[in-house]
Amino acid sequence: MAQSLEERDVLVIGGGVAGGYVARLLRGRRATIVSPENFMLYTPLLPEAASGTLEPRHTVVPLRAMCPGADLLLGRAERLDLEARTATVDGRTMHWRDLVVALGAVPRTLPIPGLAEHGLAFKSLADAIYLRNHVLQQLEAADGALDDGERSRHLTFVFVGAGYAGVEALAELSDLVEDALRYYPRLRTTRRRWVLVDAAPRILSEIPSPLGDYAAAELRSRGTEIHVDTTLASVSAHEVVLGDETRIPTDTLVWTAGVAPNPLLREWGLPLDERGRVEVDELLRVRGHEHVWALGDCARVPNARSDMPDPPTCQHALRQARRLAKNLTGPPKPYGYRMLGQVATLGRHKGIAEVLGLRFRGFLGWWVTRSYHLYQLPLAQRKLRVVADWTVALLFRRDIAELGQLGHPERLG
Repeated sequence: MAQSLEERDVLVIGGGVAGGYVARLLRGRRATIVSPENFMLYTPLLPEAASGTLEPRHTVVPLRAMCPGADLLLGRAERLDLEARTATVDGRTMHWRDLVVALGAVPRTLPIPGLAEHGLAFKSLADAIYLRNHVLQQLEAADGALDDGERSRHLTFVFVGAGYAGVEALAELSDLVEDALRYYPRLRTTRRRWVLVDAAPRILSEIPSPLGDYAAAELRSRGTEIHVDTTLASVSAHEVVLGDETRIPTDTLVWTAGVAPNPLLREWGLPLDERGRVEVDELLRVRGHEHVWALGDCARVPNARSDMPDPPTCQHALRQARRLAKNLTGPPKPYGYRMLGQVATLGRHKGIAEVLGLRFRGFLGWWVTRSYHLYQLPLAQRKLRVVADWTVALLFRRDIAELGQLGHPERLG
């Protein structure tokens, strides 16, 4: 007797910004979200979670609260049969009418000696929490160091990748360290060395050069070393070597040099471009498959209002999700979006923003950036929690408790 399959109307694989918003915005159809976590991470707030400005839980939104009209299935999609319209999730096989692929991206790494063993990623909430704990551990290690060389090594932090993630994470964590030094009087006279490395000719190459130049000047005014047109040659436990043979003693190498589509896509028989992104048409439909759709960081999305495919940003993933939700519930129309602007924070009360052709920097840029992220964050209760965190951060100093033991309880007996 043949086993009956579970029937699903719209199966959304991936619970990030792209997949979560498709499920949230569907009207008249029932979505099932397949995700290994029960939350959507709003990645632009990740640097503030790493620095302790925001409670880490407030940078995520529970998918059941965000998408009350959808079902949530915790797990990972193992196999797809595009012809039979079936998917297997942790041993459960189900039939779908429409499939939405929104697997997102993973950190893009290179075959650099020592990178996999000693580099720290900055892509997930776990990465942000681990990085914060690691930085605080370095302060403790520096305070107990027996010589100046060891102390200096612990207080040297190298970030490779000068896009949004690298610049914002460096700026936020440097503020964390400066705030924490009031509790480490022995370290106040020791130089804190922050190094930003990128192969591009300037930092934040995605934004207009005047704002990028301002960001570079702001970081340099705080003592940050910026190495552009420079690559990473090797990493060891206590040293980083750059492509120009500069040797930097350090125990901290943070890798933020771009992302790559989820490698699982290669196992599913989907049409991929040379970078491994799913090929979709102007309707966000996977080429050659009428009932399969893809969007977000895992897809090569043509934009009717741009000469280039969309970059992997939350701003574009959200607009793609809005169009796809409408295409799944009505007559499909081409996707097109003209970017309204770009924003970034540079630590405490500093930021840069370009909105509708207007450019802001300094305190105003910081305020515009925060306002934009607050507007895009779903759920009023989440917005209020974030505002509460920001208000507390204005009134009190950052907490310096290192919580590396969380999630690793000692066994009984």
